Amino acid sequence: MKMAVANIAARVSFLLNRIQERLWVKPLLFSVLSIAAVFGARLADHTALDLVVPQISKESVDTLLSVMASGMLVMATFAVGSMVAAYASASNTASPRSFSLVISDDSSQKALSAFVGAFIFSIVALVAITEGYYGKAGLFMLFLMTIAVFGMVIFTFVRWVDRIARLGRLGNTIDKVEKATADALIRCQKASASYTAAFDLTRVTGHEVFSDSVGYVQRIDVAELQTWAEEKETRITVMVQPGSFVTPERPMAYIDRTHPVVTDEDCREISEAFQIGRERTFDEDPRFGLIVLSQIAGRALSPAVNDPGTAIDIIGILVRLFVLWYPPGEQRKDSDVIYDRVAVPSLSVQDMFDDAFTAISRDGSGSVEVMIRLQKALKTLAAAGDNAMYNAAVRHSKRALFCAEKNLVLPEDLAVVRKIAEVFLPPGN
Repeated sequence: MKMAVANIAARVSFLLNRIQERLWVKPLLFSVLSIAAVFGARLADHTALDLVVPQISKESVDTLLSVMASGMLVMATFAVGSMVAAYASASNTASPRSFSLVISDDSSQKALSAFVGAFIFSIVALVAITEGYYGKAGLFMLFLMTIAVFGMVIFTFVRWVDRIARLGRLGNTIDKVEKATADALIRCQKASASYTAAFDLTRVTGHEVFSDSVGYVQRIDVAELQTWAEEKETRITVMVQPGSFVTPERPMAYIDRTHPVVTDEDCREISEAFQIGRERTFDEDPRFGLIVLSQIAGRALSPAVNDPGTAIDIIGILVRLFVLWYPPGEQRKDSDVIYDRVAVPSLSVQDMFDDAFTAISRDGSGSVEVMIRLQKALKTLAAAGDNAMYNAAVRHSKRALFCAEKNLVLPEDLAVVRKIAEVFLPPGN
């Protein structure tokens, strides 16, 4: 039961995140609700409300609806223009890979949906009034609904103005990427404790399972693999992770040779557990978040932008994320393993450090303040007490120092960077 609930929750979360990236979904939903509300108001004519509600003139409701109809179309157009400008700003100042996070901003989608929904509501209600669709009670209910929609639109607009002023700004985009990456790291930690870790992938043998398409692994349904392995009384070793690029020539998984006969139907059922798409997503791919943060820092360090302060902020964020990730190994207990027939490779700390710091050490090598902050950050991570993190931090410290020696002009600046790079503590000290 616990396994089934967790699997359903993961599927729903992944699906909802994909829906949030579609800008038309919420406006369509609000439009349908608006039409339902207009026709639902007539139900009041079939109740005793007709005897107690006051008389509302058609002209009053017609005037309110006409004002709202003329204003909401303008507001919806303004909202779309503002959102498009914010999306363009996010892509130009941060990274195009952050677009999916910016477009899924809930407040902006609700604002656009409210404006479109109010417009549809007023148009349909005007037609219904003109055709004499309502009685006394129905007209009164429509009047109340119109006042409620007015109030909702005003509240939404005031709240949205404050939000749109920040949407697309560099700081806001960085915050979104950091949060998405942190969520992915936490999700990855919890997931890794529930299945067997695949350690040496170079020695894995068995029946190969390939992908029929080319793209990035967005999600792996480990629960589905576990169910299949239990039915066949065998084991599966997964060779890829969310974010891996797969092709028809690269095995995604191996079926243990204890399963003597593997049919095409078996391979198809296993391959269906791998969600493959054209682009990487943040949901279960924390390395993608690290890459996007590194790209933002690299753009800030370009000669056209020349903003080392943003790169320094990104380095601080990367330290927070790696501290959040540590220690991944201590959270795995035998009692926590739910998917005992599926082995999945763990995230490599070396690869994560490469994603996070390689571009910064290269692009920021000519800025002494960036190099100082980078060396201090690597020193902090090296002292965390984890051997893998220590080795990765030392390797990147040496690389960053080598880049600084090639690009720092003043000997005094290089001496400061070299002094910090030489002070690394062994793990546990």
